Amino acid sequence: MTALTLTPAERKAHRSDAHHLEPVVMIGNDGLTPAVVKEVDGALRSHGLIQVRVFSDDRAAREAVLAELADRLDAAPAQHIGKLLVLWRPVPPKEKTMRDDRQPGPRIVKLVSFSKSGNHRATVKKVKVFGNERVTPGGTIKRAKRRLSSVKKKTAE
Repeated sequence: MTALTLTPAERKAHRSDAHHLEPVVMIGNDGLTPAVVKEVDGALRSHGLIQVRVFSDDRAAREAVLAELADRLDAAPAQHIGKLLVLWRPVPPKEKTMRDDRQPGPRIVKLVSFSKSGNHRATVKKVKVFGNERVTPGGTIKRAKRRLSSVKKKTAE
């Protein structure tokens, strides 16, 4: 795989976004092991923009690590400052699976009851209404009843 390339404006934006981040992966004396590459790949998959700390005093070795990670993981090197490396890769879209048997979830409904005299403030009450319930015009919550079908239709089926 080849490393992604960023325009200077994109690189500047990613550097500013990465400023407040903490290092997610730390690379020790062993260097780039398969476990480190796997962790960096997982972090890029979930976050997109990450910081990596390299505990090496050799600047050329850190630059090699940055280039190697960018090439292996198809990421873009955004910044190398001191012992911190910043990598960016677009986050892949997550797959959504829709269930056929899914029911509507609970929803929050505001019940407003006005005062009988016009001098007082209306009271607002927030109520959680589940999928099998409904709010009546009077403001009470009733459980929805199953629709009754005739006995003749049941025997015909």
